[in-house]
Amino acid sequence: MKVNLFQLFAVSAVVMGMAQTLTRERVFAGLRERLGGKDTWMGYLVSCPYCASHYFAFVLVPLTGTYSIEVTVGGWVGAVLRWFLSSLLITVIAAFFRVVFWFVDETQGLVRRRQRTEEEETATRRLMRKKVEQTLPPPQHTEEPPEAPH
Repeated sequence: MKVNLFQLFAVSAVVMGMAQTLTRERVFAGLRERLGGKDTWMGYLVSCPYCASHYFAFVLVPLTGTYSIEVTVGGWVGAVLRWFLSSLLITVIAAFFRVVFWFVDETQGLVRRRQRTEEEETATRRLMRKKVEQTLPPPQHTEEPPEAPH
């Protein structure tokens, strides 16, 4: 059997995205809190992206037919082993994708933090300038004598 690399990586990316959404995004924050977050067994399953990746892979491998690991054992034991090992492979690839995603996301976060810092510094300078202008006496206008003709 020839492994379809595109499908393998595509299913791994889908697993990573689904796990990331379940475990990190605000839309599922209530579910994570109701299940106890990382303090309970069930809450940990929906709070840990690596853990959630396993469960998504276990479901998506048979649904998509992405069996990328062949085993020599036959029968139902071979079928279960093929499903289990293929799911683990997709989970591992999804973990690598998650690391790449984290670096991209963190880089974007650094850019946003740098922009926020620059905006805060500009606002602070404006406030300081305004305070200094308020404490200075108003400028005195003295008339200069007209220039004498030569």
